[in-house]
Amino acid sequence: MAEPYAMPSASHLHPTSAPGTVPDNGREKRAWQTRLPFASSLLPNSHQESDEMLTARAPSRWSVNFFRGMVDDIKRRAPCYWSDWKDAWDYRVVPATVYIILPALAFSLDMFEKTASSFGVNEVLLASVLGSVVFSIFACQPLVIVGVTGPITVFNYTVFDIITPRGTNYFAFMCWIGLWSMVMHWGLAITNACNALTYVTRFSCDIFGFYVAFIYLQKGIQVLTRQWTSGEQAAYLSITVALLVLGAAYLCGVIGGSTLFQRYVRKFIEDYGTPLTIIFFTGFVHIGRMQGVELETLPTNVGDVFVAIPFAILLTILFWFDHNVSALIAQGTEFPLRKPAGFHWDIFLLGLTTGIAGLLGIPFPNGLIPQAPFHTNALCVTRQVTDESETGAEKGHTTRVVDHVVEQRVSNLAQGLLTLGTMSGPLLIVLHLIPQGVLAGLFFVMGVQALEGNGITSKMVYLAKDRSLTAASHPLSRVQRKGAIWYFVALELFGFGATFAITQTIAAIGFPVIILLLIPVRTFLLPKYFTREELSILDAPTASPFTMESVGGNYGEQVSDLHGGTNANERAGSSERRDEDDSTERGEGPGKLAGGDNYELQQQQRGAGGLSHRSYSRTAR
Repeated sequence: MAEPYAMPSASHLHPTSAPGTVPDNGREKRAWQTRLPFASSLLPNSHQESDEMLTARAPSRWSVNFFRGMVDDIKRRAPCYWSDWKDAWDYRVVPATVYIILPALAFSLDMFEKTASSFGVNEVLLASVLGSVVFSIFACQPLVIVGVTGPITVFNYTVFDIITPRGTNYFAFMCWIGLWSMVMHWGLAITNACNALTYVTRFSCDIFGFYVAFIYLQKGIQVLTRQWTSGEQAAYLSITVALLVLGAAYLCGVIGGSTLFQRYVRKFIEDYGTPLTIIFFTGFVHIGRMQGVELETLPTNVGDVFVAIPFAILLTILFWFDHNVSALIAQGTEFPLRKPAGFHWDIFLLGLTTGIAGLLGIPFPNGLIPQAPFHTNALCVTRQVTDESETGAEKGHTTRVVDHVVEQRVSNLAQGLLTLGTMSGPLLIVLHLIPQGVLAGLFFVMGVQALEGNGITSKMVYLAKDRSLTAASHPLSRVQRKGAIWYFVALELFGFGATFAITQTIAAIGFPVIILLLIPVRTFLLPKYFTREELSILDAPTASPFTMESVGGNYGEQVSDLHGGTNANERAGSSERRDEDDSTERGEGPGKLAGGDNYELQQQQRGAGGLSHRSYSRTAR
């Protein structure tokens, strides 16, 4: 029988204590024992229990320990706070900072068009600044990028379409939605509602990620269709530029994962290819005869209290799922994280930023997909691994593996400060030069990257493969009933289709409910048709037990504690090892195929149950 879950790489474990425990004035206690009503211990208490298999079980009753989750989150993360700033002295912080500002510009265009100019570039940028500053300084997990993304734009312009015909002031109504939602977020945080994340697996994450990817692609197409108002020449040039942006940005990612050029050249192209592509094509449209074509550019500018409650409930549902899924994927099993997460405290902060955004009259920021995992990915310190056993034609085969992630707060804060700088008059003039066709291409780039890394895509690719040319070691090959794969993918596509379809109607305001229903469907209905072994292959926990300690681990999961005295020190990430890793590449130097095979094995075991190795882990290709 296939193992339902393989413990991720060594560095997932806490550097100073055994998994499942936290230091408390010289004594150790269970980190989530008193606040998790529906699961028993997932992780052992001591090294002596390292070989024992422990299973989460449903409890007999529900109990709530108010504030317990937030208090425990802060206790776990507080000892790492100083190192979160000190560890930022690493080159990987630079490329992680540069890329994330671009998607906000693309969504500002969409909301500007669909809310009658209520939200423009400044409002979207200010929302990104608010999220970045608050979460970089105060959050338990500063790796999660907070800003404006596809689902919230759908929510914003759907509310606009519903309430403006009634003569209601849009900004006042959004303010009340934000304030009510803030109270609801705080209620969820106080009652430890994030413990329900224990039920969230790749099934619901993949469906939601698939939906977000198609939102990106749809927005890109919508931007291009609006170009016909400027004439045929402008429309065709915009389409050409959008496709060139997509092709160039995708090619940069391909080169980054290839063996072309020197290592430092490949890394530069991979890290900065997309931002440089946007800059290049912004100027490209002014070359030769193209400068005579007038292109649409990025536009820049400087009673119903209780009616807002249902909208606030839907917004809270959306943010609870969207932000937490962003956090889970950004802390996925492919990232060897050393520092603990804190879902309860972070949802409290999200409520605070939601309320402030409502008062300021700007879009509500929340966790971003796929920007959040891209941010973590950009912070991965990798090294080149060679297999010394290879000879002849196979000699020289290399693979990149991740040694550790630069877990710090500076890149998130720097993104916010850089975004704030773009709101100045001179830089707004520069942003105004960006053709809308370039922004459409950026939508396509983000959509393709998100689809490329989605578990649904990987399963469909497997089903389309020639069986005679498919490796027997492929994870999905272990599924005995081949029809089970088809049924599982069909269910995922049905969930995506239902979510996407409702967002195309005036009922789009209710799409968070469908997204939330995916969790009980996976937990209670799918096990009635699929066997435990099939689900362990087709689906998987999104994050490791170490990350999920904040919410009590992954429901129904069997895990084995693989840590030991020596390895625990390794996982703590001593300064000697980190210096050695950074000197070989910032992950660039050649290594031996010894330290990296655990990572490759982990990726294979995750297999089709999770996001593919290629997108969210582009630096580890």
